[in-house]
Amino acid sequence: MDIKSFQLLVKTENTARRFLAKACWKNYRCFCSRCRSHQIYRIVGRRFRCKRCGYTFHDFSGRWINTVKISSRDWLWIIKLFELELSARKIAAQVGLSYPTVLKAVTVIRKSIVANTPDGAALLSGEVEMDEAYFGGRRKGKRGRGARNKVPVFGILERKGEVKVEVVNNVTADTLVNLAVKTVCRGSIVYTDKFKSYDSLMFCGYRHIKIDHKKLFASGKVYINGVEGFWSFAKERIIKFHGISQEKFPLYLKEMEFRYNNRHNSILTY
Repeated sequence: MDIKSFQLLVKTENTARRFLAKACWKNYRCFCSRCRSHQIYRIVGRRFRCKRCGYTFHDFSGRWINTVKISSRDWLWIIKLFELELSARKIAAQVGLSYPTVLKAVTVIRKSIVANTPDGAALLSGEVEMDEAYFGGRRKGKRGRGARNKVPVFGILERKGEVKVEVVNNVTADTLVNLAVKTVCRGSIVYTDKFKSYDSLMFCGYRHIKIDHKKLFASGKVYINGVEGFWSFAKERIIKFHGISQEKFPLYLKEMEFRYNNRHNSILTY
């Protein structure tokens, strides 16, 4: 969404609320948030009441947006500035809210991204790249595989398609191959480096092609530059947070997955 359109959207509290309410109800067909009945009627204070169960609710009852008590205009500003990749502290300065309030709001956005990621969506197929990466601050000692106190992440990218990433406990063959089978359609062409944990892919219904990074990084169509490009995309953005706890790291990782897969779209369209 361009800036002029957004400015019109947040011109008043009513326009902002109408936009958010429209996003909450498909075709603005309201239903009871408790019993799901469409037999409802409007009462004072922008609220509704269910004829079936008598529950009183409003547009945002039971929704993520209702967990932080701020105005609709502030919510839209936070979402827009989050889309522009500002930190919670910078967003707080821009919208005039406290840092804890804005931090809670952007955490809600990240949790909603994870909650609304389709579970069991269509499998990736065609030409697919797989790789593992390690996230964490700069430390002395070994880098990459075997580095201490780093978080291992497994990524699968469909060429000209989406990327899917998961935090993993380890990078053993069992872990990586099991995730691959759950994510990639059998019969696909899978490109990896020569890490031994990928050797079992050839027995799982895939055409497995490996690139030896000790000799070269690409040979025709044999490369994993796409998924390595995602690692650069994610690390470049995550490093600006100056440290993320391991408990919250999966939220940030899924945010990066969402941003990459929707990098040509506006968050306000979701």
